[in-house]
Amino acid sequence: MVGNDARNKHILDRTFICSVCSFILHDPLQLTECGHRLCQSCFNVEQETTIKCRQCQLETLRINVRPDRGFKNDMQSLPIDCSFLDAQSKRQTSIDSPLFYSSPTGYKMRARLYLNGYGNAHCTHMSAFFVLMRGLNDPILKFPFNYKVVFCLYDQTFAKQHIIDSFRPDIGLSGFQRPRLDMNIVTGISKFVPLTKIQQENSPYIRDDTMFIKIMLDFNDIPNISLPIAMSLNPGLPIHVQHMMIEQEMKQRSEQQSQYSNETKEIKLSCEETAQ
Repeated sequence: MVGNDARNKHILDRTFICSVCSFILHDPLQLTECGHRLCQSCFNVEQETTIKCRQCQLETLRINVRPDRGFKNDMQSLPIDCSFLDAQSKRQTSIDSPLFYSSPTGYKMRARLYLNGYGNAHCTHMSAFFVLMRGLNDPILKFPFNYKVVFCLYDQTFAKQHIIDSFRPDIGLSGFQRPRLDMNIVTGISKFVPLTKIQQENSPYIRDDTMFIKIMLDFNDIPNISLPIAMSLNPGLPIHVQHMMIEQEMKQRSEQQSQYSNETKEIKLSCEETAQ
């Protein structure tokens, strides 16, 4: 992983910036010949026995490059405007979305992101969770909640390689029963997105320091094969229009599959007749 990007890195002292990746130092190492620093990951990329400093061009033997733990501790007090760095330093391990409803008379809920991962995904993935909130509509709603929850991290380039994952609630868990307190226990996908995909330079999933994540409650039991279609629709369209387009696409695919099956049967029958 390269250094940490941040919205305010341009106002920080240059001593906190890696001379290789130009991001804020991550696990800084010091070149003993000149005193300049680089990220541990940037150092690992270098294969030579001597490391040439990008700032002053002095060379340091590889065995003389040292971890700078004191400097790393000093960096903890930096006013860095970066949610991922907050998560890594444990100043803020998660981010909650605003409250939202499945419909005007529907379920009340929110999403929670662990930017640096949660549980067995810590430091390897971003974790996405879903939590039911106690709402005024609860007395007329169906519980336990048993609808599939779909997460989509949008690719903001023309490639549209969105990352989609989903889970179906275990109705035996307390997190999907009718909320008795303000919120239920959070449940979701620990290994939603590998950190390597969102922390790489020029990641298609982050533009202008912004990610877009869509959460869809699947009330119509959409097949997983059709989820990319659902997530590729223009998010600006009204929900009922999106549902109509999804249903049309599913119907069209079903008809194509049925036609393909019929053609396969005809070919098989024809081959059998020829053999006879």
